Amino acid sequence: MVAGMEAGNCALSPIPDEQKIPGIDCHVAGRVPTPGEVRSIPRELRRTMSPMTIFAYLAAREALAQAGFSPESPLPRTGVSLGSTMGSGQELEALFSSFIPAGNLDSIRTMTFFKIMAHTAASGIAIAFGLSGRVINPVAACAAGLQGIGLAYETIAFGREDRMLCGGTEEYSPLTTATFDKIGAASHADTAEKSSLPFDRRRTGIVCSEGAGILFLEEREQALARNSTILAEIVGFSSLSSPAGVASPDAETCAACMEEALADAGADLQDVAYVNAHATATPAGDAAEGKAIEKLWGVRVPTSSLKGYLGHTLAASGALETSACIAMMRSGRLLPSRNDFQPDPSCGAIQHARPGQTLARGLVVKNSFALGGIYSSLVLAPAS
Repeated sequence: MVAGMEAGNCALSPIPDEQKIPGIDCHVAGRVPTPGEVRSIPRELRRTMSPMTIFAYLAAREALAQAGFSPESPLPRTGVSLGSTMGSGQELEALFSSFIPAGNLDSIRTMTFFKIMAHTAASGIAIAFGLSGRVINPVAACAAGLQGIGLAYETIAFGREDRMLCGGTEEYSPLTTATFDKIGAASHADTAEKSSLPFDRRRTGIVCSEGAGILFLEEREQALARNSTILAEIVGFSSLSSPAGVASPDAETCAACMEEALADAGADLQDVAYVNAHATATPAGDAAEGKAIEKLWGVRVPTSSLKGYLGHTLAASGALETSACIAMMRSGRLLPSRNDFQPDPSCGAIQHARPGQTLARGLVVKNSFALGGIYSSLVLAPAS
């Protein structure tokens, strides 16, 4: 993923005509090609997995392998904290397409109900890897993935578990794009290359995508005892709500959330080397976040959004983008906002990361915000 972004690649593509909904003028989405590893998942597990759980399983398996565990490794005091927007949208659509005309559930397969429950992926991961610790499933739309990481961090910090698989997962449904279009927040761009334009004067809205991001968190002393390679440390987290309204971006709450996360880390504004913005390419949302960043740092700290590369992966976005932040911290190279960037002055006087810009050693702040007034910020520190 990061190699593709470093090359400037775009993961978005045209929506096939058969997946378009009449009256919805959206043309682009971010789809995951059918993973070749699907058949490697045991059939007894795969029977209850929709795409969102399959994505999460494959990502979790990679995270465990990177941490030095096999899928069969015993993992005591290990839990799951995995965010989602809802259960499988594809399975929900199929269920009601059958139920409404028939008026009964006779044709519905039993396994469908396991795929549509909101915690389908979280419970599926715990079962698949034999984890008996707590299972947390934040359902907070676009903030769910970052909440998944933050709640896992707090679980370990409070000594409830030693390890957590955490992050978020999302599967694409045309109804997701239609939802954002109906509330006036979706991009109507015709071409994938220019469709997602965070902080850009030409932006028109969100491009919906799918995928999963999973991190393996472990209590520091345990990781050191295993001689594990520590990629980065989570040192602060905050999640706040705003009374401004269900769909009204609020710069004051955004700034307060970042400040509270830094306070949780015992850090100051000057300790921050980079801000990875939520910035989904909506006019109001990007402007509110930009003004919050300007309030705290002005033009002193480089900022970018990665949604020009990936689109908005919703519940997966906070975790996928956190993974990219860790990669940037380790390489020392910043990923700028993509797409022949033309900054919009309405997004505040902030420093937009430039192509080829290096990342100074310091803290990274990652933001994820959601409809319903949900704000979350995470603070990452370089591995010490």
